Amino acid sequence: MINAERRRSMAERRPSTLNRSSFSAERKSSIAVVPHLAGIEDPLPETTPDTVDVVLVGTGLVESILAAALSWQGSSVLQIDSNSYYGDTSATLTIDQLKQWVQDVNKSNLKCYENAKLHISSNIGRGLYKSREFGIDLSPKILFAKSDLLSILLKSRVHQYLEFQSLSNFHTYENDSFERLTNTKQEIFTNPSLPLMTKRNLMKFIKFVLNWETQAEVWEMYRDKPVAAFLVDKFKLEKAQVYELIFSIGLCYNIDVKTPEALQRIRRYLTSFDVYGPFPVLYSKYGGPGELSQGFCRSAAVAGATYKLNESLVSYDPDTKIAIFGDGSKVGVTEKVVIAPTQCPENSRNVPKQKYEVQRLTCVVDKPCSEWFGEGEYSSVVVFPPNSLKSGNRQAVQALIMGAGSDVCPTGTSVWYLTSTESGPRGEMDLDAALGALEESIMRESSADIENDEGIMEVDNSGHMTLNSVKLGQSFKEYIPREKLQILVKLYFKQLTSTPPFEVVDSSIFDINEPVGSELKKLIPGASDNGVLYTPLPSAEISYDEAITAARMLFQKIVGSDDDFFDLDFDDEDEQIDESAVVDDDEDDKMNMTLDVEMSVEPVDFAGEMEI
Repeated sequence: MINAERRRSMAERRPSTLNRSSFSAERKSSIAVVPHLAGIEDPLPETTPDTVDVVLVGTGLVESILAAALSWQGSSVLQIDSNSYYGDTSATLTIDQLKQWVQDVNKSNLKCYENAKLHISSNIGRGLYKSREFGIDLSPKILFAKSDLLSILLKSRVHQYLEFQSLSNFHTYENDSFERLTNTKQEIFTNPSLPLMTKRNLMKFIKFVLNWETQAEVWEMYRDKPVAAFLVDKFKLEKAQVYELIFSIGLCYNIDVKTPEALQRIRRYLTSFDVYGPFPVLYSKYGGPGELSQGFCRSAAVAGATYKLNESLVSYDPDTKIAIFGDGSKVGVTEKVVIAPTQCPENSRNVPKQKYEVQRLTCVVDKPCSEWFGEGEYSSVVVFPPNSLKSGNRQAVQALIMGAGSDVCPTGTSVWYLTSTESGPRGEMDLDAALGALEESIMRESSADIENDEGIMEVDNSGHMTLNSVKLGQSFKEYIPREKLQILVKLYFKQLTSTPPFEVVDSSIFDINEPVGSELKKLIPGASDNGVLYTPLPSAEISYDEAITAARMLFQKIVGSDDDFFDLDFDDEDEQIDESAVVDDDEDDKMNMTLDVEMSVEPVDFAGEMEI
């Protein structure tokens, strides 16, 4: 049965056209409709198989992608999770689930998390809002329109069980101002604040970066240098444009990021823009990675995978290849055991060292925050570059703002996800400073008092008077809002990971060390062979790029090649995709995407568009 507390996902609210009993043991690539999630939580068969090819421990995003890839390739998979919900480190939790999660962290029952602090207003639970009206991501992510994961969502048809919305507004905070990113040719040339020479230099760089790898003569001497020096020396860009490119477009955390890595990330944004509309990224409704994890689990279940929640791995003997679980059941493993570090058994050896800190501050506020969103949208990204906050932050702070239209919070509220890679107490100070800047901004923008200030009003193309939203002028700097923002939920925690926040599309960062000489990786002391692989935990990277790269690497380690990684060929006579599965009833909502036709549109030719 479905846990009554867990928020039902969109796929669960949609009736399935196939019964679970219609799935035969023989995998059929023509099956396109995944059963209810309830069919996974109460799996068939009810008993654990005697033997499987792969045991996956944890239902985080990487593990779930891997489960689907292996199942469709033909491997038999058993995937378990010690939690009562799907997602593990990628989960989307209700407020009550969040309470229990924080308790588990502080009791040291959850590995790789530390120092969790949670404040909940009395307005939740017994007040104005119910726990299950909220869906809080432990690891919020956005999906670039041109990315490997989006291609796999389409190829595997997992996208049918998700709803996507667009995100076009990116803001950079500098000098007490939030500037909306200027990222199209028209916006660049009509921006009155940019000198003509700056516009020309910026356009030259954009044209270059779309094919930067083929122009090594331009950047080779800067290979091991920070990209900021490259942008200034080669393209004569000013600090404001350099910061926008590195932190708002490249979404880097550090000014010292090397030139090739930064150029790759900048190109990622630009090539994703206008692929399916005037926006570079999408996100899934009802939650982020937690929704995608469930989607891949459903796909794996269709292909024959077996699922068990509230189940833990107690031990694995690499000699006998027998895995023993918390309920006393056993299963033989013919290939590998793949374990999330958060769920590895006691006394496990050679677990990857979690040497990077990700500090997160998540707040639910009693404000819709529509001032930060694009027209018809419900989300935005705000970036705080180094030294832009009162804390003197050395690393950038990224904030993902989600409104009620994303169905992660009730009407009139919004969720703010703030992330920093700064370690120790300083990282928490940076997050608090960023929260203060966001709070100050939204209160002064939404206050009724500012309507009387003619200096902060604008006239749009249709002649309507509107607030000069987000681009806060000098008149705001001394403005002190009369009311205080009400914070309904405030969650702080530190997560550890083995994955650096950069180079997330470089497979080498996920290389799994093979045994060298007599030094074998052993899950259990005394074992003579390993047979165990560990998955990487989410990093501070805001995109999904690292998840698909890691899943592909693990697939290759198990199968021997990645040639069959989601190499699916659904029959032409398959049932057509139900557009209601990915589009809201409101056809005027420009954000919701139909991912069966529009996704085949060729990307815009930026090189042609951006001739000077």
